[in-house]
Amino acid sequence: MNKFNEIAEFGKELVKVENIDDSLELIAKEAKEIVNADRCSIFIVDEKENILWTKLSDGIGGRIVLSLTSGIVGDTYAQQEAQLVNNPYEDPRFLPNIDKKSGYTTKNMITIPIFNSKREIMGIMQLLNKSRFDFDENDLEVLTFFANYISGTLELVLLSEK
Repeated sequence: MNKFNEIAEFGKELVKVENIDDSLELIAKEAKEIVNADRCSIFIVDEKENILWTKLSDGIGGRIVLSLTSGIVGDTYAQQEAQLVNNPYEDPRFLPNIDKKSGYTTKNMITIPIFNSKREIMGIMQLLNKSRFDFDENDLEVLTFFANYISGTLELVLLSEK
């Protein structure tokens, strides 16, 4: 079964989930499987507070809060486009303090904006450490499709949480 068919099958499970925690966990698990990544965090945009925050920080165990302009995730928000970074420690946007705090080493990453129905960014998916290879254009294509696919469900869940 190809990755796009896998995503369609995943969608059947996602529509059954009714709260944000379970939705984010299911989305992150599927995103990791699609591209063979080690970790996935989903940042939610809060324009009123001028922050990006995670309810789910895979492997961190706590919430990550960044300004809308911080790091590669912040740049994804500002540029409104995905970022593919296969040498994060050489990228001036990278925030190594998160790795230091968690004891984790980020080898490569991809960030994908998640747009709402008004074409505004409501979230950013960040995947870390693809196994065996770096992230590539195929990963970008599949994860962009995935972000578009899950955006409606995520938007509904976020609206119901307010």
